[in-house]
Amino acid sequence: MNHHLRETQPELGNGLLAVDAGQTGIKLRPHTGAEPGTGSREILLPGVQTHKEILPQLAAAISHAQREAGTPFATIAIGSTGLTREEYDAAKLSAMLEAPRGQRVLLAHDSVTSYLGAFADGPGAVVAAGTGVVTLAVGEKSVARVDGWGNIMGDAGSAYWIGQQVLNCVMRAHDGRGPATALAEPVREQWPDLEEAYISLQSSAARVALVASFARSASELAATDQVAAGICQRAAGELAHSVATALDRVRGKDTGTVQPVACLGGVFGSEPIMSEFSVRLAQLAPSAVLRPAAGSGLDGAAHLASLAAQHPLQSMVSQTVTATDESVQIQC
Repeated sequence: MNHHLRETQPELGNGLLAVDAGQTGIKLRPHTGAEPGTGSREILLPGVQTHKEILPQLAAAISHAQREAGTPFATIAIGSTGLTREEYDAAKLSAMLEAPRGQRVLLAHDSVTSYLGAFADGPGAVVAAGTGVVTLAVGEKSVARVDGWGNIMGDAGSAYWIGQQVLNCVMRAHDGRGPATALAEPVREQWPDLEEAYISLQSSAARVALVASFARSASELAATDQVAAGICQRAAGELAHSVATALDRVRGKDTGTVQPVACLGGVFGSEPIMSEFSVRLAQLAPSAVLRPAAGSGLDGAAHLASLAAQHPLQSMVSQTVTATDESVQIQC
């Protein structure tokens, strides 16, 4: 246990604050009770910037929600992208919030809350593919995370990965190293002089989102452009490979057990990618069955607060409760 001296804090309010913190936005949903399904108006704030410290950004967003509510929440449950090992610490976040007596703070990677939103506490796998991508599989006793290693080292099949493939193919065509492609047109709309594009892109503060935006072009042109179709097929293959790998890592001795899979994120809004993904997954993991997600990552953050103590996902959750004697904080 870690003990930290505390000054007297404001009285604790009721309810739960669920937080889903991604790169495109931080969503916060106050709940009038401790259980999911009692949410009120959602709050949307700018997304976390993963090249900066994450916990101060989360603390600022949570403080904003508590000010709007007029009182601290009894429980705060967060799923966030970009957490480093050092930041995976609910006690540090609680200290930044100057948590009142009895406040419970739970902190997890957003792959955990995406999973809980999709399947609650049941077994299966969830692949969340947006700007980045991460796959999480849960078995009876184990958990397997695959990818989610960022755009420099991983995120295969993500919108960023697809966009990078688009830009690479366009420049290869420009050099004469690759086949001509209709993908050059949307890239030229952004940068009329292709030979200046890399300079502009490297100096852009929004370069990750900008690269990811070209994933839409690949999807839209896949039906008529072989290069775009090939990119979508490769993305689908990468995503299916990640899911099959995660499922294999948590599967027990019964290899015939049905393993539900849910797909989240904008990448799966692409018909050519989703169609090819379904085919590839059936080949790589015959026991996998695609099922719609029951809810969102924000729903999953709310479920985090009621996760059973012995559930395998607890190994991926940091939580803390501020002690009721006004002077001690207990790290669980």
